Amino acid sequence: MSATDALLRGRARVPARTVQNIAVRWLFFYGAAMGAYSGRPLQMLVSALKLPLLLLASALVCLPALYAMCAAWRLSFRDALLAVGASQAALAVTLAAFAPLLLVFYGSIGAYPQALLGNGVCFLVATVVAHVVLRRRLAHAGARRAWTMLYGFVAVQAAWVLRPFIGDPSLPVRFLREEPWSNAYVAVARTVWRVLIP
Repeated sequence: MSATDALLRGRARVPARTVQNIAVRWLFFYGAAMGAYSGRPLQMLVSALKLPLLLLASALVCLPALYAMCAAWRLSFRDALLAVGASQAALAVTLAAFAPLLLVFYGSIGAYPQALLGNGVCFLVATVVAHVVLRRRLAHAGARRAWTMLYGFVAVQAAWVLRPFIGDPSLPVRFLREEPWSNAYVAVARTVWRVLIP
């Protein structure tokens, strides 16, 4: 049984280094596919570098909170850390499995918003798979919910800072968008406000 198969099925304990390698490798792969929409190799490379950075950096920011939660609930921090790593690797593998479909989807659409939507669907399905793996490996419901909310909050802001990932063909390739340190939640609130109150 391969390490990836063992990780997804939860039938064997996979070493932490192997889990990390699985996550980085497949996030890089999906990131390259994600950036292929623009048709520019540089955008593919930039997206391939940014996607692992996004997810792993978000996890690192949240690790002190995970340690505090484990201490409060008397959980093994090592086990919780392995559970989080396994869920991230599961997300990465699922995204990579969607990469060929994403490329076919790109070839059949013309509008950039559709490319955003297609990637959104891939991430939604991959997030559900990651949560299934997390639930299997981290039994404490309170810790699991707290981690999911905290990690989601941080990852959304980190994704906002690191955008663009897909790359609008009408815009130049950039590692960070102009004004990268704006707030994702403020921007979403303003957009909703403009839609509700024109």
